[in-house]
Amino acid sequence: MTITQNPSIIGRIKQIEGENAVVEYTNGNLVVYKISENSDLQIGDIILITQNNDRFKIIKASNLFWQEYINVGVVKLKLDHCSIIETGGGQWIEVPTNEKVKYSEGYTVKFSLSNGVVEVLSRDPIKRLELPTIDEQVIKRFKTEKDLITETFDEFGGYKKVVDRAKELITNSLNERDILFKIGVRPIKGVLFTGLPGTGKTMLARIIAKITNADFYNISGPEIFSKWYGQSEKILRVLFEDAAKQDQAIIFFDEIDSVAGHRSKESHEASHRVVGQLLSLMDGFEKGDNVIVIAATNRPEDIDVALRRPGRFDWEIKFPLPNEMDRKDILEKSSKKLTTSVRLDHTLISQTTEGWSAADLVAIWKEAAFLAIADGRDVIMNEDYIGGYERVKNNKK
Repeated sequence: MTITQNPSIIGRIKQIEGENAVVEYTNGNLVVYKISENSDLQIGDIILITQNNDRFKIIKASNLFWQEYINVGVVKLKLDHCSIIETGGGQWIEVPTNEKVKYSEGYTVKFSLSNGVVEVLSRDPIKRLELPTIDEQVIKRFKTEKDLITETFDEFGGYKKVVDRAKELITNSLNERDILFKIGVRPIKGVLFTGLPGTGKTMLARIIAKITNADFYNISGPEIFSKWYGQSEKILRVLFEDAAKQDQAIIFFDEIDSVAGHRSKESHEASHRVVGQLLSLMDGFEKGDNVIVIAATNRPEDIDVALRRPGRFDWEIKFPLPNEMDRKDILEKSSKKLTTSVRLDHTLISQTTEGWSAADLVAIWKEAAFLAIADGRDVIMNEDYIGGYERVKNNKK
């Protein structure tokens, strides 16, 4: 009979029971075939198996056809009569001990089912790929101990209404929890800081952590994503669990839109998982958890809508660009620690910097310092101040 459909399969008979035989393929898999038409077959015979539609034909073949599948694994146990090899999939396989090859437990070897170890690849065990461990060191990457925060309100210029609102919402929710519960109101879980970059969102969050004696967790959006499946969610869980153990804690997400953007068919699966995990964690706060989550963004419209629902980031504090009075206050407070030749007058600069952020204003001092150094001085003069302003102004164009 001519076989026209499928190529032949090589096998070896491992066991015969009546009309059926257990056949081993070269890759180690076992299959049962009916061999009633081949009564002369015996255990150990090499056979050729062909198929035509649903009918199989089995014929005896030469031993030369048998080329066993060579696998790679680590020797777990070596005895006189057999060895146990662990494969990459975690499976333990028993093979005969081959005295012709010198090997010991822990070696990485090539082996076959019949011949055992045929070659030593390394005296060290090959390691399976393992996910990075999430331990105290990972927590420390994001956590700032309360005594390491040095910023104070003496350094935070302008934004009186913003500061007052942040104190009202966040400070009271952390420090006056018992009173809020007595009144019958639940403390706030999440607050969203919105505004352009450089308007002081992160600095204000740190200062509030300082005055409330809270541990501060600063999570930058891009930093939380891991290339390992499920690791980003696990990092979030560990950080929230650690925060819940503290007397008081603030978890601050910078660029929250990069972590928790709108979920859609086009968005990445990892983003879906992280948003889902963040929702679960915020909903999972217990009565005794004295934790507030603050998130900052300059694109609030890009945040997943589920995060804006009640009990999550339903409170928003907007950080506008500073007005003239704010700008003057920012310049005064940011210059307090500078070494200057005279008392600097901030009126002119505050009047001519409309549209500047707090970060833009503070950058003036660095440029002024470079100008002073260029003149061989270790103090800032008015001319350096004006020169620093001109440099930042030109850089903004």
